[in-house]
Amino acid sequence: MGSSWSSEEERQPLLGPGLGPGPGAARRREAAAVLPAVGAGPGPGRVYGRRWLVLLLFSLLAFAQGLVWNTWGPIQNSARQAYGFSSWDIALLVLWGPIGFLPCFAFMWLLDKRGLRVTVLLTSFLMVLGTGLRCIPVSDLMLKRRLIHGGQLLNGLAGPTVMNAAPFLSTTWFSADERATATAIASMLSYLGGACAFLVGPLFVPAPNGTSPLLAAESSRAHIKDRIETVLYAEFGAVCLIFSATLAYFPPRPPLPPSVAAASQRLGYPRSFCRLLSNLRFLMIALAYAIPLGVFAGWSGVLDLILTPVHVSQVDAGWIGFWSIVGGCVVGIAMARFADFIRGMLKLILLLLFSGATLSSTWFTLTCLNSVTHLPLTTVTLYASCILLGVFLNSSVPIFFELFVETVYPVPEGITCGVVTFLSNMFMGVLLFFLTFYHTELSWFNWCLPGSCLLSLLLILCFRESYDRLYLDVVVSV
Repeated sequence: MGSSWSSEEERQPLLGPGLGPGPGAARRREAAAVLPAVGAGPGPGRVYGRRWLVLLLFSLLAFAQGLVWNTWGPIQNSARQAYGFSSWDIALLVLWGPIGFLPCFAFMWLLDKRGLRVTVLLTSFLMVLGTGLRCIPVSDLMLKRRLIHGGQLLNGLAGPTVMNAAPFLSTTWFSADERATATAIASMLSYLGGACAFLVGPLFVPAPNGTSPLLAAESSRAHIKDRIETVLYAEFGAVCLIFSATLAYFPPRPPLPPSVAAASQRLGYPRSFCRLLSNLRFLMIALAYAIPLGVFAGWSGVLDLILTPVHVSQVDAGWIGFWSIVGGCVVGIAMARFADFIRGMLKLILLLLFSGATLSSTWFTLTCLNSVTHLPLTTVTLYASCILLGVFLNSSVPIFFELFVETVYPVPEGITCGVVTFLSNMFMGVLLFFLTFYHTELSWFNWCLPGSCLLSLLLILCFRESYDRLYLDVVVSV
């Protein structure tokens, strides 16, 4: 069924017995061009222990970026009282994340031309500026709100690197049997940072409702503002430490490549974009990733707002968001490790994950409509449905990233992942934009979840997988 989505040449193996004329010869000659580089010197296959330190520093940076991005969603009720934020302000604070992806391809060009070190240093410096801007002490609330918005925008500009560079890092530093695991760790830590915001915010910042001590209105506002500023200063300090560590040690690449794919040449930018936009198989799987993950990211950013009508407190909403993303991170890393051991199973893993996502998102949506469906609306059912949804969707991210790179190899990893994350953030931005006008009625937002998951499931089912990069590593290295 999937054969109709690709040309006869695309369906040929990347390397075959011989490189002469015949079907797929152009792609085989293109791949064979890397062999002289591979043969020069001692050859690829060397891995270094320092790769784990590089992965740790990048993962901490991704964690901090996700934490800063999701600072305001879990404490939106407290932020309204402390700084006079409106519903538009709350939505815009989340929206700065996808807006920061507008210069996405400039960062990916920098990654491809200047390497990891320069790109990561620039990214971490933007985060230092952004978190520092939010901490400037001013008494004028209007000016303070503008500084906070500016800080969130600068942090959003760090998003393209932390979201897209994970496959590039794993290919550069890790062997073929560790790539999926490294991609999962580097990409999942950003989501884990967003999850910790659900925990840190509600635990350190009191809510302006019955769950907080009964104080006078003005003293309560001042107390909430002081606690929020404590969180902002703590995030600023953590980002400064990470920037200092990356400045001290973050090499752009190892002395010797860990695999044949790491040593191979990549296509240039014009050819890469032409390859991506003309590859219907890639466009299918890109939409299968971008639509549901974009919807879920926007939904998670305003989860507190969504659960308020069903009388879920800010603290409970924080715990639901926290465990849904933490579960997805744990399962995502486990799935990636499984994919490293059992190769060539990425499509099957995605089918299983999105089947579960479709069912759990439908369960959550119908539970919120208990007046019609008469399903029990309890803390247990909300916890279970949200956590399962987060597990299934978040754990699919590293599997998608690996499948993208395999499908369009030798297109550079940064460009490939940049295109799909740009699409995902575009969908999230559109949804959040509509949310600013229809924030009083959010049932339509809940229905977007099962609809997008079902659409993605159908696209994955029709997708014909290929493993060109893996085939190159296995055949040439042997």
